[in-house]
Amino acid sequence: MKLYIYDHCPFCVKARMIFGLKNIPVELNVLLNDDEATPTKMVGQKMAPILQKDDSRYLPESMDIVHYVDKLDGKPLLTGSTNAAIGEWLRQVNTYVQNLLLPRIAKAPFDEFATPEARAYFTKKKEGMIGSFEEHLAHSPGLIKKISDDLRKLDKLIVQPNAVNGELSEDDIQLFPLLRNLTLVAGIEYPSRVRDYRDNMAKQTQVNLLSSIAI
Repeated sequence: MKLYIYDHCPFCVKARMIFGLKNIPVELNVLLNDDEATPTKMVGQKMAPILQKDDSRYLPESMDIVHYVDKLDGKPLLTGSTNAAIGEWLRQVNTYVQNLLLPRIAKAPFDEFATPEARAYFTKKKEGMIGSFEEHLAHSPGLIKKISDDLRKLDKLIVQPNAVNGELSEDDIQLFPLLRNLTLVAGIEYPSRVRDYRDNMAKQTQVNLLSSIAI
């Protein structure tokens, strides 16, 4: 199978996670961010992730891919219960966290920005959504303190380092991509359970953290 992704994309991380958790090989193909033609040819619109199945048919939508891969062998892993408090924490954090992440993603050495045109495409599109990246970067200290405070709240919700609720569930698929992207932000303070969970999930899912390129 082949998985078409952007490295920075949290939805793409969701799809990557299930392959790592189940130790199923997949060929990763990073699309240039300004390549509208390739995904449109596959599924009718520009989007990622897109899975090309063994029968060559295409499957878009991250959670559809997760469910498909998880059930392929008849032994699903994501059988644990979800916790409404995890969903609520994510909803609250997502009201502001893109102001931290998007300006840094635009500067980072991701393969989807291998050309100046691809990086410019991303920057123009996302600044159209949230405003000037430079202004948001200037306000980073306050947002870094805010996410650090919110991570302390998350710390109390983590049951085990190998599964946020004690057994692998869709909450893990929703939570880890954000924690992974936050490693792109220098200066965030991580409480011990959040850090241990994040690092363990990176190993389990075989999805790299971004600490080495933090901005």
